[in-house]
Parts: sequence; structure tokens; C-alpha cells
Amino acid sequence: MTGDADSASRGELVGTGDADSARRARGLAAYASQFGIAESEVPGHLAALIGERMAGEAISSAGGGAWEEGPLTLRERSMIVLASLITQGGADARLRGHVRWAVEHGVTPEQIEELATLLTIYAGFPRATTAMELIRAELAALEGQT
Repeated sequence: MTGDADSASRGELVGTGDADSARRARGLAAYASQFGIAESEVPGHLAALIGERMAGEAISSAGGGAWEEGPLTLRERSMIVLASLITQGGADARLRGHVRWAVEHGVTPEQIEELATLLTIYAGFPRATTAMELIRAELAALEGQT
């Protein structure tokens, strides 16, 4: 492989423009925050989880404007994503990272647990309780870090 294909296989954003570089930097920062790791560790960590090509796509996507543009605050966006992941089910690893990020964005542990409790009605008891177990474990781990 050479050129753009080689860059993509290493989890790098194809293209060298300022906009691409800025988007990649935002994506790396977002994932570093979610995973609680250094930005330099993100490409390797993601590549180990989902493969190099998908890691590059994920970093690019996370660096887009969805978390920055529009009238919603980061706190509100975090609550919406948590609700989506809880009701979707089967997204434990993503939910774990977004719990961490929600707390960074100002959502309290009590609000996160209340959200999961509310969603029991809509997502079903098994999904919501599975999410609550994960949420409580992640919040306890975060508490242990402070």
C-alpha cells in the first residue's frame, strides 16, 4: 500500500489539509477523554478494538461538528447519547466511555442513574438494568480515580 491507502490503514485521516488535521485533532481529543488515555494512545487503542481502518473512520467522525455545533450543550448531548445507548442495548463498551464523558460534561451520577431508571419504561427492564449495572460500575471506577 502507498499514499492515501497506507495512511488510512494506519488509522490516519486521509488528506493533509488544515480542516482534516483539525478534525483529526478533535477526534483524538474526544476519544482520549472518553477512554481516559493520552491522545497519542488513541489510534493504537482503537485499532486493537476495531481495526485500523475503522479506527481512522471513528477518529474522523468523532472530530466532526456533531459535538460542537448547534444549540445543545455538551451536557445535553451527553444525556441524549446515554439515552440512545441505553435503549439500544448491546453497546456496553460505548456506554462505558460515554458515562465517563457525561460526567466530564457536567452530568451528575444521580442524573445518569435517574436517566437509566426512567428508560426502564421505554427500553424494557432487562436492557435498563443491564445498563444500570454498567453505569454504577463505571461511576464507582471514576469515583475511585478521584
